[in-house]
Amino acid sequence: MITNESLSAVGYARVSSKDQEDTGYSLPAQEKLLQEYAGRGGLNLAKVFAIQESASGRVQRKIFHEMLDYMKKYKIRAAIVETTDRLTRNFSEAIEIDKWLLEDYSRQIHLVKENCVLQKDSRSHEWFMWRVKVATAEYYIRLLSENVKKGQKEKLAQGWLPAKPPLGYKTVGEKGRKIHTPDEVTAPLVTQMFELYAKGGLSVKTVNQKMYETGLRNRNGHRICDSHCHRLLTDPFYYGMNRWKNQVTKGEHQPIVSSETFHKVQELLRGSYAPRLRTHHPLFQGVFRCDECDCQITWEKHKGRYYGHCNHYKNCKQKDYVREDRLDMDVADAISKITLMKSDPRIVRLISWVQDALKESHEDEISFRDNATGELKKSLDVLTRRLDNLYDDKLDGKINGEFYQKKFDQYKKEQEDLMRNLESHQNANLKYYEMGITVLELIKNAGEIYLDLNRTPDEKRVLMSFIFENLRIKDGKFVANYKQPFGILMEKLTEYHDDDDPNFTTIEPEKMPMDKEKSRAFGSAHPIWLP
Repeated sequence: MITNESLSAVGYARVSSKDQEDTGYSLPAQEKLLQEYAGRGGLNLAKVFAIQESASGRVQRKIFHEMLDYMKKYKIRAAIVETTDRLTRNFSEAIEIDKWLLEDYSRQIHLVKENCVLQKDSRSHEWFMWRVKVATAEYYIRLLSENVKKGQKEKLAQGWLPAKPPLGYKTVGEKGRKIHTPDEVTAPLVTQMFELYAKGGLSVKTVNQKMYETGLRNRNGHRICDSHCHRLLTDPFYYGMNRWKNQVTKGEHQPIVSSETFHKVQELLRGSYAPRLRTHHPLFQGVFRCDECDCQITWEKHKGRYYGHCNHYKNCKQKDYVREDRLDMDVADAISKITLMKSDPRIVRLISWVQDALKESHEDEISFRDNATGELKKSLDVLTRRLDNLYDDKLDGKINGEFYQKKFDQYKKEQEDLMRNLESHQNANLKYYEMGITVLELIKNAGEIYLDLNRTPDEKRVLMSFIFENLRIKDGKFVANYKQPFGILMEKLTEYHDDDDPNFTTIEPEKMPMDKEKSRAFGSAHPIWLP
């Protein structure tokens, strides 16, 4: 007979749900029960392992194995639990308990409320009851899981996410009627984060740092890690959708990000032009190509400076190296060439011509937008009628539930796509004006904007991508190829430039008008954000 004198033991406490904790099964109550039992039985309770109600399955398994390892390491021969289902919930854990018990006659499992001590030489009916209780506990857990999933499915069908909402939202309401609403403090910051990244040219890391400086924090008041920021930027919850079990459905919560902005962010995150995190940060990494072989210019750091050269993958003859700081000044000079002398009255006239060209191009844009939105509205009306007819057919019993749901999902998705496209066109007018203002601002201040000491490498690359295309290095020199409309502007300035006068003051106002085709080329440039 094994006596309990000086026998060390561990306790194991578990709460399955919030209800159990509220009705007297809290962890402190269980621990008190185990300590009282150990005192009455002469057991030395060395440690209590406890599992919170909110712990995930992975955490629960981790704590269970920590208990087993602890008992083996310190040769502890007894474990005290309230009932069988507090100790194990499945046969895999029960097998490990059996193995531990059967390895040594002196090992014991004390089931307090079942008034049972299980050990290797326990009677057959005690072992039988142990296994029956394990099976019952596993059945209960599976049943509980089914009920939880059923509740989650029902809540999802009602349009609410059956989980904690992401940063920017809070949960309100009583149990069974909880919903998610935008948080007054963090929601505007999350919206700003999406809009900042959607403007392009900034990495997730840069956006996250800027938002931290603006005041965005996680729920613990700390800086959001970069990987979490990336997850937030891909969460469709922010534009009114619920993502659950790899499926996305329409939500009833209030969006804080427009559909257009969200999908723009996804394009940038997926695109090859999405900025990547690097150990080294050359200003012109991935920007220039060799003019001879079209290979990308490689950057290396020597004595604190970056040097660029062709990687010679195609037996290129270009051997010259280009220093980053000198190339930076060459780019600045090329950008400064489009900066006009604002004080000269003839230059003011040229700026006025650019404004007229933008207005003329805008007329074409308005015509295109009106035609496009008209077609979208017609298609939207057709889909709305189809949904109405589908509903009537369901009420009249002309179609079964399965066919109704299939067609409803199809029409609903098409409707959402059309509404998203319509929203994009409706916002195009504002974007177009933004582009025009940006072009004029660059014409007046491009050089100053680029040379601003506060500009980050990301922001400089954005500016370059707006002004130049097909950036090349030839014989260690920068080859400037201007995008439209700046190419047309440079052509015009060159055409009327007096070689004897280094300034642009000899442009004749009467020669400034251009043909309509070149004028409309100003409308081909896409909108850009300049920080």
